[in-house]
Amino acid sequence: MGILIGIVVTLGCVLGGFMAMGGHLHVLMQPWEAVIICGAALGCFLVANPMSTVKDAGRGIMEAFRQAVPKERDYLETLGVLHSLMRELRTKSRSEVEAHIDNPEESAIFQAFPTILKNRDLTNFICDYCRIIIIGNARPHEIEALMDEEIHTIRADKLKSYHALVQVGDGLPALGIVAAVLGVVKAMGALDQSPEILGGLIGAALVGTFLGIFTSYAVVGPIAAKIKMVRDKQNRLYIIVKQTLLAYMNGSLPQVAIEFGRKTISAYDRPTIDAVEQSTLNTGAGDAKKAA
Repeated sequence: MGILIGIVVTLGCVLGGFMAMGGHLHVLMQPWEAVIICGAALGCFLVANPMSTVKDAGRGIMEAFRQAVPKERDYLETLGVLHSLMRELRTKSRSEVEAHIDNPEESAIFQAFPTILKNRDLTNFICDYCRIIIIGNARPHEIEALMDEEIHTIRADKLKSYHALVQVGDGLPALGIVAAVLGVVKAMGALDQSPEILGGLIGAALVGTFLGIFTSYAVVGPIAAKIKMVRDKQNRLYIIVKQTLLAYMNGSLPQVAIEFGRKTISAYDRPTIDAVEQSTLNTGAGDAKKAA
């Protein structure tokens, strides 16, 4: 919704200011200039990127429009599943814990947190490092280095679509000039026409420059920035897992370890200690009932 409101405000100010200066909107209606610019941009985008990045760009744009950032429930469920797993690691045998991490879809712990279970990448990340903890030979600083490397790789993969769109946005002003040059070439072929016709052709050509610059800085650039913001916030869930499990490996109790993870959440989004405690207590009660 925020993107749509921003585009409407931008268009309203630009077009409103143009009309206030005495301009006529019909002059800006040059569909073939838009076809040249947008078509060339799409073609360059397809040339420069593999199909996986093209598809991910589509997903990223949808996430940006939906503001698909983690909500308080996502943070609480992430901390909740970690708390349950750490409690199992402290009190249950290796085989019992392995049953949860080897097949999370059938695990009562993960089933209690459907949002996390739906996020396959995050679920695999949690299970992989819980499996390393079970093995028991890895040192915390080695696990931290491995986590940092994997989180860096995940972030780089998630931001490929952002970088691809930024490149398209950077090229749009030049493509606008291409459309304008083609318009001027067309106008030069009509030098024998009246000044009114020739002026209209030159004006139509200059619209290409306007469309290229406007689309770059008022549409593609802001949407790419929104994708980066959304993906960075999604990546925060991995940081929470990292800090929580490292605290546990360094000897913290589960209830203390999840506080290490909670503190990595932005102050604007961070759930309160009471909310986390209530969430983990409810989960613990639910697990006890299932065990009974």
